[in-house]
Amino acid sequence: MGNKQADLAGPGISTYDEVAKILPRDYSSLLTPKETMKALFGVKNYIEENLCRELNLNMVQVPLIVDRESGVNDMLDRDGSRTPVEFPCGLGLERPIEAQVVQAATKWKRMALKTFDCEIGEGICTDMKAIRKDYFLDHDHSAYVDQWDWEKVITADQRNLDFLTETVRRIWKVMTGAEEFAQDMFPQLKDPRYPSLPKELTFIHAEDILEMYPDLPRKQRETRLIQECPAVFIYGIGWPLADGYPHELRAADYDDWVTETESKDGRVMHGLNGDILVWNHVTKRRHELTSMGVRVTRETLLQQLEMSGQMDLVDQPYHQAILNDEIPLSIGGGIGQSRVFMLLLRKAHLGEVGVTVWPRELREICTERNIHVLQ
Repeated sequence: MGNKQADLAGPGISTYDEVAKILPRDYSSLLTPKETMKALFGVKNYIEENLCRELNLNMVQVPLIVDRESGVNDMLDRDGSRTPVEFPCGLGLERPIEAQVVQAATKWKRMALKTFDCEIGEGICTDMKAIRKDYFLDHDHSAYVDQWDWEKVITADQRNLDFLTETVRRIWKVMTGAEEFAQDMFPQLKDPRYPSLPKELTFIHAEDILEMYPDLPRKQRETRLIQECPAVFIYGIGWPLADGYPHELRAADYDDWVTETESKDGRVMHGLNGDILVWNHVTKRRHELTSMGVRVTRETLLQQLEMSGQMDLVDQPYHQAILNDEIPLSIGGGIGQSRVFMLLLRKAHLGEVGVTVWPRELREICTERNIHVLQ
């Protein structure tokens, strides 16, 4: 039971001995640090331009800090294990603002759809920066997070798997186009050791993955699947599966993971959300690029809060806005920028494409493996 519960927390590694085992021993970057930055910003501009075109989004500003009382910060999951950085803010105030550094802009984005007067079919995209201090810092998890956080207004009739799937395909088109763009800039990225992304994703429900690999923990199930299908979208993350556990814990107040759906063979499933995962040929590991989903309605928010034992949240402004139908129905997600750069530029470590803090043990391992972490 304990191991099963621990597996729900996320994909991170837990010791630096394990990190040392998985980092490649024969690694040599295909790009110099200067070339890496040129490619990175080229890819960044390409993705922002084409993501906005494919999904009809406008780039907008996004907060780095929010008021704790607003309830718009993202708690990332529902087990309470990842808490935001907090500090008092406002010189001379009798009662300082209780500020929090954002962990993601998931809730803020949905409220911002109203702020920016987005119509049905229109949305926003942000260049979001965040701090997630409670991650174990390994090759693809850092305390500093950068994402394209996006959100789009939809109708009630679009709250279905077909619309979710079409949106995922549009995002995937942007990702594969970005890879081609990077390879046109630097042809050495077309290395036969690192095959390009497939043009089509494999779509599969978390319930089906459990059925395929019933004796494996979640992370190992994903790894086995991606070794066979190198790019997948996994539906239905958050609802308890046949073994009594969700594929992974998900927060109760943004993605809808309770709505009933139907499989191709007529089985009842749950969830209008999911993740894109790929096989990383450099690290030879699973590699998550994005989480996304149709967002909760008044009814599904209450159901998910009840299931999660978090009904105390209903009085917060964000939750009240949903319960009172004051903000639009939406779909949205977060695409990890450094994760994308790491994958497309054939890097072994996030620290090659972003500057943040890393523990001494990890820096020493990287130096031994010819991995040049930025400082």
